[in-house]
Amino acid sequence: MAGYIVLGIGFGILLREAGYGALWAFAMSLFIYAGSLQYVGVSLISSSASLLTALITSIMVNARHLFYSISMLEKYRNAGKYKPYMIFALTDETYSLLSTQKVPEGCDEHFYCFMVSLFNHIYWIFGSVLGSLIGRSLPFSSEGIEFSMTALFAASFVEQWLSTKDHRSALCGLCSSLLCLLVFGPADFLIPSMILITLVLSFMGKGEVQP
Repeated sequence: MAGYIVLGIGFGILLREAGYGALWAFAMSLFIYAGSLQYVGVSLISSSASLLTALITSIMVNARHLFYSISMLEKYRNAGKYKPYMIFALTDETYSLLSTQKVPEGCDEHFYCFMVSLFNHIYWIFGSVLGSLIGRSLPFSSEGIEFSMTALFAASFVEQWLSTKDHRSALCGLCSSLLCLLVFGPADFLIPSMILITLVLSFMGKGEVQP
């Protein structure tokens, strides 16, 4: 709650600065619900970007969700009526929570995952609308607010690093991203790094399969 409300406030303020009010903040957070993409979306809608540009940007920014979904296949397999919404609501913080926390004893796992997803969605919507209202009532410089998403990713990485003893996947992600950053540059490294991480993790997984 603390993380998503704060991040939502940052988004709402940026959206207000771009000339879009609380209704826009509510609708984007309700139907898009993709934190980092919504931050990028502020510049897309304010610059009247084409649909093709928006499509390519969305794929690049949210490519990491491919890894989230693959790793959650077993957990979501028999979720039944909860499954569609849980797939839609699998964001960064929700993934971090569901992949590291244990389901409380006596609680249905799928219902627990559904409620975590739902509450995170509510927190994000509330923060976005609140940020828009704050931006209208208390105008101030929004410089640097977009860094809050980077802070979220860093915090999620640290949380998962501390919660597991096997750091090979994390090191794979760091090394692959750094290599692609050096080779392709900051503007074009995201997709190559995702491809490289997929290949390396697939190879690591095959190496662990017992005959």
